[in-house]
Amino acid sequence: MRAALPQNIAVPVAHAGEFAPLRIGSLAAWPPIVLAPMAGVTNYPFRAICRGFGAGVYVSEMINARGFLEGNHRTLLLASSRPDESPRSVQIYGHDPAEVGAMARALADDGVAHLDMNFGCPVPKVTRHGGGAAIPVKPNLLARLVRAAVKGAGGVPVTVKVRKGIDDSLLTYLDAGRVAEAEGAAAIGLHARTAAQLYSGAADWDAVSALKRAVRIPVLGNGDVWECWDALRMMRETGCDGVIVGRGCLRRPWLFRELARVFDGGEPDPQPDLGAIVALMRRHAELLVEFFGEHNGMRQMRKWCAWYTAGFQRSAAARAELMRITTVDEMLAILARLDPTEPFPLRTVRHNRVKDNRTQRVTLPHGYLDARDDDTPPAEPDDPAERRAWEAALDGG
Repeated sequence: MRAALPQNIAVPVAHAGEFAPLRIGSLAAWPPIVLAPMAGVTNYPFRAICRGFGAGVYVSEMINARGFLEGNHRTLLLASSRPDESPRSVQIYGHDPAEVGAMARALADDGVAHLDMNFGCPVPKVTRHGGGAAIPVKPNLLARLVRAAVKGAGGVPVTVKVRKGIDDSLLTYLDAGRVAEAEGAAAIGLHARTAAQLYSGAADWDAVSALKRAVRIPVLGNGDVWECWDALRMMRETGCDGVIVGRGCLRRPWLFRELARVFDGGEPDPQPDLGAIVALMRRHAELLVEFFGEHNGMRQMRKWCAWYTAGFQRSAAARAELMRITTVDEMLAILARLDPTEPFPLRTVRHNRVKDNRTQRVTLPHGYLDARDDDTPPAEPDDPAERRAWEAALDGG
């Protein structure tokens, strides 16, 4: 596929020596591509699918430090890996420096090659209590958390991922970059939207450029990378050191093969037909079942069925049935009614509905902005029901 976006049609492939491998501490990755950590998505099965299409850094979904240290079964499972995954990369979330440091130490001892820290989560249940995207509002607290992770990780590189800020009136990403650099972070990733934007509007690639000018550590750009050509444009326009790929790969994990091809100077392969995608769906379902068990694995596969089949003819009726599947065989029987030779619907490449276009007013704790120099970790909810909801949000629930 040459391009779905008109402005990408004339984008040239990379020429020899144009880009360098992404260097995160002692870790080097080519092409300079990172899979974005996404809750409920970047578990081991999906990371294995993506890794099969090309090299890079494939980050786990956000892992809650408290749940990890308390030995929560689901949290430990999501943080786990398999021997074939190298380099192993885990994103950690925590608001208490002692817990973050202990988690980093445990993961480093377990052979993790890279740790990423989540300071960009915009979920209201998290920001309402001063976590996620609210943490960079308090640079001293951010510094304590990064410092603890770097110390706990030893020689394992630690990176930081942030958003531009709370909203356009409260931008924090440049200060966050300086803090991350000062506290020993090996790189910083920027989702070039505010927490108020969620996933709406266009990503502000100019902010990626500004962050690159503000710090010496590598900068990774994130936002609106739907095609391999977008990644090339982002690196050329912003000067960033690597690209983080999120929603663009959710129904097209073969995007990583396209990225590897164009960064090596070649043209990407044609899009797979439905038959090839069904074969991929089977592999994905089998991995989910092996990892989570049949019941939970097939429940998770339902959303993937909706994503993989979107845009194909007569797929709407099939998706209604796919939302009730309980076995791999049931899934395959439903998919068998569709035409395996049907070509991929190119019109859908840039229209992924995994995240909608709504915005939000970010809720912060009462008086939170009155003490921005405070380095005290945010308090956990007192109400038991609210605490359960908060913990579920941190664990991707």
